[in-house]
Amino acid sequence: MGKNRLEKNAGVPQPKRGVDSAMIKIVLVRHGQSEYNAQNRFTGWTDVDLTDSGKEEARRAGEILRQNDYVFDVAYTSVLKRAIRTLWIIQDEMSLLWIPTDKTWMLNERHYGALQGLNKEETAQKYGEEQVHLWRRSVTVRPPALDKDDERYEGRDPRYKDIKDRVPVTENLDDTEQRVLDYWREKVEPSLHENRRVLIVAHGNTIRALVRYLDDIPGDGIATLNIPTGTPLVYELGDDLKPVRHYYLEENKEKTDVKEAAQGAPDVRSE
Repeated sequence: MGKNRLEKNAGVPQPKRGVDSAMIKIVLVRHGQSEYNAQNRFTGWTDVDLTDSGKEEARRAGEILRQNDYVFDVAYTSVLKRAIRTLWIIQDEMSLLWIPTDKTWMLNERHYGALQGLNKEETAQKYGEEQVHLWRRSVTVRPPALDKDDERYEGRDPRYKDIKDRVPVTENLDDTEQRVLDYWREKVEPSLHENRRVLIVAHGNTIRALVRYLDDIPGDGIATLNIPTGTPLVYELGDDLKPVRHYYLEENKEKTDVKEAAQGAPDVRSE
């Protein structure tokens, strides 16, 4: 299995993947299309909702999981409404609204600093496409920081009152990956070792960070990988929680990797 390929056995019937499977599995879902995705704006920690298309993507994700006999014991998501609502819709479709759910800022989207809310095309015209590409895709380069006096600064939001000194003003992917992996090791790994069936509904860059970690993708190898909205990504793990294989669950389409999974979608879907 290639380190940067999310494989699916094309044309081969897949076994039911339900409660009777001995393999440790985790399902990752990026939230459905958001209002800022549709408007081609940098989103980051801005708390925008789903579009009607995004809600339908979430419903289809839940339907596909249910049709493939998935059941979950616990769910994890961010504190941003586009992820929370996606999770609710999936749970409702699967009749799993009752399962324990942990919401955490550590699964929030990467913080895009002063770029948040800006139109991507207009930003590229102002700063140049090469610079904006670095801000968006480099693992180590951070966008311009958001001033704490800016009305967009999240440090005054009550949902972050317990982490005021840790609210970022900008992040690169390494920063995002660090907090995601801290949470993974503290919360998710113990659940998996207890054989709990785990669903994570999060964001493009937080899922990219997990993919980078799980598949041990080196350096900037993650830069070209896109995570499609509302499409369940299944990881089958060994007892050591190392990936055995991974694949998307989607009807009527063959997908071989993250980039191909996002074909036909504008690059706006990446943040």
